[in-house]
Amino acid sequence: MAEAVLFDFGGTLDADGLPWCARFYAGYRAGGGSLAMVTFEQYFAVADRLLAQRPDVSGFGFRRMVEVQVETLSGLLPDGRALDSGAWAARFLGEARATVTRNRPVLDELAARYELGVISNFTGNLRPCLEELGVADHFVVVFDSAVVGIRKPDARLFRAAFDALGRAPEECWMVGDNPFADIQPATQLGCSTCWLAPAARTLPAGVAPTRRISALGELPAALV
Repeated sequence: MAEAVLFDFGGTLDADGLPWCARFYAGYRAGGGSLAMVTFEQYFAVADRLLAQRPDVSGFGFRRMVEVQVETLSGLLPDGRALDSGAWAARFLGEARATVTRNRPVLDELAARYELGVISNFTGNLRPCLEELGVADHFVVVFDSAVVGIRKPDARLFRAAFDALGRAPEECWMVGDNPFADIQPATQLGCSTCWLAPAARTLPAGVAPTRRISALGELPAALV
Protein backbone atom coordinates (compact mmCIF):
# COMPACT_ATOMS: atom_id res chain seq x y z
CA MET A 1 0.00 0.00 0.00
CA ALA A 2 1.33 3.43 -0.94
CA GLU A 3 2.19 5.67 2.00
CA ALA A 4 4.18 8.48 0.34
CA VAL A 5 4.24 10.46 -2.91
CA LEU A 6 7.41 12.11 -4.18
CA PHE A 7 7.34 14.85 -6.81
CA ASP A 8 9.73 16.48 -9.18
CA PHE A 9 9.40 20.28 -9.12
CA GLY A 10 10.10 22.08 -12.41
CA GLY A 11 7.67 20.87 -15.05
CA THR A 12 5.66 18.83 -12.55
CA LEU A 13 4.33 21.09 -9.80
CA ASP A 14 4.51 24.32 -11.83
CA ALA A 15 3.50 23.04 -15.30
CA ASP A 16 1.65 20.17 -16.93
CA GLY A 17 4.65 18.15 -17.96
CA LEU A 18 6.52 20.93 -19.78
CA PRO A 19 10.19 21.41 -18.81
CA TRP A 20 11.62 24.84 -18.12
CA CYS A 21 13.61 25.01 -21.33
CA ALA A 22 10.51 24.52 -23.48
CA ARG A 23 8.60 27.14 -21.52
CA PHE A 24 11.39 29.70 -21.66
CA TYR A 25 11.63 29.02 -25.37
CA ALA A 26 7.92 29.68 -25.82
CA GLY A 27 8.37 33.06 -24.15
CA TYR A 28 11.42 33.78 -26.25
CA ARG A 29 9.55 33.13 -29.48
CA ALA A 30 6.48 35.06 -28.30
CA GLY A 31 8.75 38.04 -27.68
CA GLY A 32 10.18 37.92 -31.19
CA GLY A 33 13.12 35.53 -30.84
CA SER A 34 14.06 33.69 -34.02
CA LEU A 35 16.38 30.83 -33.05
CA ALA A 36 15.31 27.23 -33.51
CA MET A 37 14.65 25.19 -30.39
CA VAL A 38 17.72 23.01 -30.89
CA THR A 39 19.95 26.10 -30.87
CA PHE A 40 18.12 27.76 -28.00
CA GLU A 41 18.63 24.63 -25.89
CA GLN A 42 22.39 25.09 -26.10
CA TYR A 43 22.18 28.64 -24.76
CA PHE A 44 19.74 27.54 -22.08
CA ALA A 45 22.17 24.87 -20.85
CA VAL A 46 24.89 27.53 -20.51
CA ALA A 47 22.51 29.87 -18.68
CA ASP A 48 21.57 27.05 -16.30
CA ARG A 49 25.23 26.45 -15.45
CA LEU A 50 25.87 30.16 -14.91
CA LEU A 51 22.84 30.43 -12.64
CA ALA A 52 23.97 27.46 -10.55
CA GLN A 53 27.44 29.04 -10.15
CA ARG A 54 26.14 32.29 -8.68
CA PRO A 55 27.18 32.62 -5.01
CA ASP A 56 23.85 34.23 -4.11
CA VAL A 57 21.55 31.72 -5.82
CA SER A 58 20.71 29.85 -2.62
CA GLY A 59 18.68 32.84 -1.47
CA PHE A 60 16.68 33.27 -4.66
CA GLY A 61 12.94 32.85 -4.48
CA PHE A 62 10.97 31.80 -7.52
CA ARG A 63 10.48 35.27 -9.01
CA ARG A 64 14.12 36.28 -8.60
CA MET A 65 15.31 32.99 -10.07
CA VAL A 66 13.17 33.37 -13.18
CA GLU A 67 14.20 37.00 -13.63
CA VAL A 68 17.89 36.13 -13.37
CA GLN A 69 17.44 33.24 -15.81
CA VAL A 70 15.87 35.63 -18.32
CA GLU A 71 18.58 38.25 -17.74
CA THR A 72 21.26 35.64 -18.30
CA LEU A 73 19.62 34.30 -21.45
CA SER A 74 19.15 37.82 -22.80
CA GLY A 75 22.87 38.41 -22.48
CA LEU A 76 23.80 35.14 -24.16
CA LEU A 77 21.36 34.92 -27.08
CA PRO A 78 22.38 36.75 -30.25
CA ASP A 79 18.99 38.47 -30.40
CA GLY A 80 18.39 38.51 -26.65
CA ARG A 81 18.92 42.22 -26.07
CA ALA A 82 16.16 43.05 -28.55
CA LEU A 83 13.57 41.26 -26.43
CA ASP A 84 11.48 42.68 -23.59
CA SER A 85 13.00 40.73 -20.69
CA GLY A 86 10.34 41.95 -18.26
CA ALA A 87 7.51 40.62 -20.40
CA TRP A 88 9.40 37.38 -20.98
CA ALA A 89 9.86 36.76 -17.25
CA ALA A 90 6.30 37.86 -16.47
CA ARG A 91 4.89 35.34 -18.94
CA PHE A 92 6.81 32.47 -17.35
CA LEU A 93 5.96 33.58 -13.81
CA GLY A 94 2.29 34.09 -14.57
CA GLU A 95 1.85 30.69 -16.14
CA ALA A 96 3.78 28.92 -13.37
CA ARG A 97 1.93 30.66 -10.56
CA ALA A 98 -1.44 29.94 -12.17
CA THR A 99 -0.56 26.25 -12.41
CA VAL A 100 0.66 26.06 -8.81
CA THR A 101 -2.50 27.83 -7.62
CA ARG A 102 -4.60 25.30 -9.54
CA ASN A 103 -2.53 22.42 -8.10
CA ARG A 104 -2.60 23.55 -4.47
CA PRO A 105 -5.99 21.92 -3.68
CA VAL A 106 -4.66 18.70 -5.21
CA LEU A 107 -1.70 18.80 -2.84
CA ASP A 108 -4.09 19.52 0.05
CA GLU A 109 -6.06 16.40 -0.83
CA LEU A 110 -2.98 14.23 -1.22
CA ALA A 111 -1.36 15.50 1.98
CA ALA A 112 -4.37 14.22 3.91
CA ARG A 113 -3.72 10.70 2.59
CA TYR A 114 0.03 10.46 2.06
CA GLU A 115 3.37 11.85 3.19
CA LEU A 116 4.58 14.14 0.40
CA GLY A 117 8.09 15.04 -0.70
CA VAL A 118 10.05 16.71 -3.48
CA ILE A 119 13.14 15.39 -5.29
CA SER A 120 14.45 17.89 -7.82
CA ASN A 121 17.58 18.67 -9.81
CA PHE A 122 17.85 22.28 -8.69
CA THR A 123 20.28 25.04 -7.81
CA GLY A 124 20.28 25.15 -4.01
CA ASN A 125 17.19 27.33 -3.63
CA LEU A 126 14.36 24.86 -4.03
CA ARG A 127 12.93 25.47 -0.56
CA PRO A 128 12.75 29.29 -0.98
CA CYS A 129 10.97 28.73 -4.30
CA LEU A 130 8.43 26.37 -2.73
CA GLU A 131 7.89 28.82 0.11
CA GLU A 132 7.30 31.73 -2.25
CA LEU A 133 4.81 29.66 -4.23
CA GLY A 134 2.95 28.76 -1.04
CA VAL A 135 3.35 24.98 -1.16
CA ALA A 136 6.39 24.27 1.05
CA ASP A 137 4.23 23.24 4.02
CA HIS A 138 2.77 20.35 2.03
CA PHE A 139 6.09 18.48 1.95
CA VAL A 140 7.65 16.38 4.68
CA VAL A 141 10.98 16.17 2.85
CA VAL A 142 12.58 18.38 0.20
CA PHE A 143 15.68 17.15 -1.64
CA ASP A 144 17.50 19.74 -3.76
CA SER A 145 20.29 18.15 -5.81
CA ALA A 146 22.62 21.12 -5.34
CA VAL A 147 22.26 20.91 -1.56
CA VAL A 148 22.66 17.13 -1.42
CA GLY A 149 25.40 16.97 -4.05
CA ILE A 150 23.67 14.21 -6.03
CA ARG A 151 21.55 14.61 -9.17
CA LYS A 152 18.80 12.47 -10.60
CA PRO A 153 18.85 9.85 -12.05
CA ASP A 154 21.39 8.78 -9.42
CA ALA A 155 19.62 6.19 -7.28
CA ARG A 156 21.26 7.59 -4.13
CA LEU A 157 19.06 10.68 -4.25
CA PHE A 158 15.91 8.59 -4.34
CA ARG A 159 17.17 6.31 -1.58
CA ALA A 160 17.95 9.34 0.58
CA ALA A 161 14.32 10.42 0.24
CA PHE A 162 13.02 6.93 1.04
CA ASP A 163 15.26 6.80 4.10
CA ALA A 164 14.18 10.25 5.27
CA LEU A 165 10.55 9.16 5.08
CA GLY A 166 11.28 5.79 6.65
CA ARG A 167 9.62 4.08 3.70
CA ALA A 168 10.55 1.26 1.36
CA PRO A 169 10.48 2.14 -2.35
CA GLU A 170 7.45 -0.12 -2.75
CA GLU A 171 5.53 2.15 -0.37
CA CYS A 172 6.15 5.24 -2.51
CA TRP A 173 5.08 6.86 -5.76
CA MET A 174 7.34 9.07 -7.85
CA VAL A 175 5.61 11.71 -9.98
CA GLY A 176 7.57 13.59 -12.63
CA ASP A 177 7.71 14.92 -16.16
CA ASN A 178 11.17 13.61 -17.09
CA PRO A 179 11.01 9.94 -18.17
CA PHE A 180 14.73 9.39 -17.73
CA ALA A 181 15.47 11.41 -14.58
CA ASP A 182 12.23 10.71 -12.70
CA ILE A 183 10.39 7.65 -13.98
CA GLN A 184 13.04 5.19 -15.13
CA PRO A 185 15.30 5.27 -12.02
CA ALA A 186 12.38 5.19 -9.59
CA THR A 187 10.88 2.24 -11.44
CA GLN A 188 14.18 0.37 -11.26
CA LEU A 189 14.21 0.87 -7.49
CA GLY A 190 10.75 -0.68 -7.13
CA CYS A 191 8.79 2.55 -6.74
CA SER A 192 5.42 3.04 -8.42
CA THR A 193 5.63 5.89 -10.91
CA CYS A 194 3.35 8.41 -12.59
CA TRP A 195 4.52 10.25 -15.69
CA LEU A 196 3.09 13.75 -16.15
CA ALA A 197 3.21 14.65 -19.84
CA PRO A 198 1.08 16.23 -22.57
CA ALA A 199 -1.12 13.65 -24.28
CA ALA A 200 0.71 14.13 -27.57
CA ARG A 201 4.12 13.23 -26.14
CA THR A 202 5.38 9.77 -27.08
CA LEU A 203 6.57 7.52 -24.28
CA PRO A 204 10.28 6.78 -24.83
CA ALA A 205 11.34 3.20 -25.37
CA GLY A 206 12.46 1.42 -22.22
CA VAL A 207 10.36 3.57 -19.87
CA ALA A 208 7.30 2.00 -18.26
CA PRO A 209 5.45 4.25 -15.79
CA THR A 210 2.76 2.72 -13.62
CA ARG A 211 0.38 5.52 -14.59
CA ARG A 212 0.32 8.43 -17.01
CA ILE A 213 -1.51 11.73 -16.55
CA SER A 214 -1.65 15.02 -18.47
CA ALA A 215 -2.47 17.31 -15.51
CA LEU A 216 -1.76 17.04 -11.81
CA GLY A 217 -5.48 17.17 -11.05
CA GLU A 218 -5.71 13.63 -12.41
CA LEU A 219 -3.22 12.32 -9.85
CA PRO A 220 -5.46 11.45 -6.86
CA ALA A 221 -7.55 9.10 -8.99
CA ALA A 222 -4.42 7.63 -10.61
CA LEU A 223 -2.95 6.60 -7.26
CA VAL A 224 -5.79 4.29 -6.26
